[in-house]
Amino acid sequence: QLQLVESGGGLVQAGESLRLSCADSGSSASIGAMGWLRQAPGKERELVAAYSGAGTITYADSVKGRSAISRDNSKNMLFLQMNDLKPEVSAMYYCAKSPYWSVNLLPRGYWGQGTQVTVSS
Repeated sequence: QLQLVESGGGLVQAGESLRLSCADSGSSASIGAMGWLRQAPGKERELVAAYSGAGTITYADSVKGRSAISRDNSKNMLFLQMNDLKPEVSAMYYCAKSPYWSVNLLPRGYWGQGTQVTVSS
């Protein structure tokens, strides 16, 4: 079974940076897509950044140039560096992994409990 645990969120001021981390304490024979999704109250869940099963990276247009996804496969860790944070990115951020290679199917995979990111103006 997979167990994904996110960390690194918090309350920050606009313009500051955060690095979110995701630790996988479970075991998996193979992993497809993996990445980060977010959801704010009253808004739909949104894919932020993710690796496809082939290793290609996709970013949401809203975060392109401000966020960077990375991973350490040897440690089963996934990261999201977020710079120049703005209040509109405040949301619960979730780490997710999927047996499917397509990033579009990531929401159907395994989710962590999330880490809250709150940016004050």
